[in-house]
Amino acid sequence: MTDEHLIAGVELGGTKAIAVLARGRTILDSIKVPTTSPTETLGALSHRIAAWNGSEAISALGVASFGPIGVDSSRPDYGRMLATPKVGWSGVDVLAGLSAHLDCPSAIDTDVNAAALAEHRWGAGQGLNSFCYLTIGTGVGGAVLIDGSPVHGALHPEIGHLRLRRAEADPFGGVCPFHHDCIEGLVSGPALEARFGGKPTQVNDDDPRWSPVVHDFVELVCSIVLTTSAQRILIGGGVGMGRPFLLQHVRDGVVERLRPYLAHMTPAYVETLIAQPDLGDDAGPLGAIVLGLDALTAGRSHDHQTDLSTPSTPSAKYWKSQHGA
Repeated sequence: MTDEHLIAGVELGGTKAIAVLARGRTILDSIKVPTTSPTETLGALSHRIAAWNGSEAISALGVASFGPIGVDSSRPDYGRMLATPKVGWSGVDVLAGLSAHLDCPSAIDTDVNAAALAEHRWGAGQGLNSFCYLTIGTGVGGAVLIDGSPVHGALHPEIGHLRLRRAEADPFGGVCPFHHDCIEGLVSGPALEARFGGKPTQVNDDDPRWSPVVHDFVELVCSIVLTTSAQRILIGGGVGMGRPFLLQHVRDGVVERLRPYLAHMTPAYVETLIAQPDLGDDAGPLGAIVLGLDALTAGRSHDHQTDLSTPSTPSAKYWKSQHGA
């Protein structure tokens, strides 16, 4: 049983990074470090993982990273950070830096894809065949899971960089260095600080400056509903979970905009459609553990030369498609 094995997981975020050691979903130990330079951050995480492995052999490693990150193992950029606004991180081989001292299966995906996998296995996404996980924090990330597997293709969804219809008379130009007023440039934590001229936690819920922010959230959710037919959209991250009043305003806006066209978009339906993650802040680290567990399942089957035509888990299926039978 994979639940008996020791799995290491890393959630590498734009502000902080967390490494955890777990059996199944039970976290046994953890370390949290700031995301500064690659040398400092990956070095500290790798050092702790090596210490864990020295006490008892780690069976697999899962890495959930901010992006964009290479997730296709057939490409030379697999596990490497692509062009990112995070200074000093573009081109860094994240997976190699964390797995250098290990001899076990490993896997990497985006932090938001991993969080979605954790919610699908253990949280608010259980039993759903189409759902989306949004994380609103340092950036805006989005994962789309179909039949339990994250959507991958040429890269991975970059929902945060969608450019959507702006609120009328909103003068804010956005902060994304690539697109300015994409959704990340409008509603991420740094965007809200720039918009409000200070910490958003200090802005009252009834402040009218939230109005264009709600508009932007509603535009994003409506776009996801119309393109993915998601059964549930979870909104997490420091902004998503830190200001609960936004959630109800977004629900109300989605009903107003979509119900004239989609009759099932009633207030009761949208109450379950748009929700917060069950796993809270643990979704990311547990998502890294899911990646490790599924890499172990697929890797052990591959090592034993057994039939991988029907892998037991969705991300194991993806692992098999990338590594071959």
